[in-house]
Amino acid sequence: KALSLLDLFSPARPAAGLSDVARLSGLNKATCHRLLSELAAMGLVEQAGPAREYRIGPAVLRLAALREAAVPAREAALPVLTRMAEATGETAHLSHLVAGRLTTLAFVYSRAHATKVMLADADILPFHATASGLSVLAFLPDAQRDAILRQPLAQYAQHGPTDPAEVRARLEGVRRVGLAEVASAFEADVHGIAAPIFGSAGEVTGATAIATPAPRMDPDLHACIRREVARGAAEITAAWGGRAPDEVAGHWASAA
Repeated sequence: KALSLLDLFSPARPAAGLSDVARLSGLNKATCHRLLSELAAMGLVEQAGPAREYRIGPAVLRLAALREAAVPAREAALPVLTRMAEATGETAHLSHLVAGRLTTLAFVYSRAHATKVMLADADILPFHATASGLSVLAFLPDAQRDAILRQPLAQYAQHGPTDPAEVRARLEGVRRVGLAEVASAFEADVHGIAAPIFGSAGEVTGATAIATPAPRMDPDLHACIRREVARGAAEITAAWGGRAPDEVAGHWASAA
């Protein structure tokens, strides 16, 4: 229960007072104070500023370093993301499936354009409204996918889908070719193309994607991005010791 409070922090909410933590968690203040005190004793949160608000503590840095040293996921993927960004002139990014949520793990900007799609570390991507989300959702176990689609689907942009039946219909195409595509569903005027990343048992573990301003998308760029995303997904899957399903690997090879 104490560790669940860490999920309340995000790039948009880097710090929170005791009252905010109680409101957001649905727990009473006394319980929140006890749990936060336990986290603070382990260095997982700390209090800072005149208001003594809580924020993520320095012990998280050690845990992140240990994880990256043991399983260098981000380091292994960055050269691939860099090549993807340079080849397309657009923003390349990688997300990881953690505790049932899709979280931004790394991104690389191209220097080709002053106008580009911007991201933030540890952003949580909605499954139904992003190319990365759809590419993961398509390959999740049925029970997990059904649980996600039973929840209310928020509309983030004008063309964002909110009907589970519409999302399910799109997933069939994603499974066929191993690529997902979304335009102006999460952010207006952003066009995303993504592919899933797979683990050693063939399970989906995340996604890699290219995001571009929609007005810049043309047939040549579209074809280039699809090639680079397919190639990048295959390379990152291999670098992470994973294995894509044979049908998906075949589509990626054809696209690349």
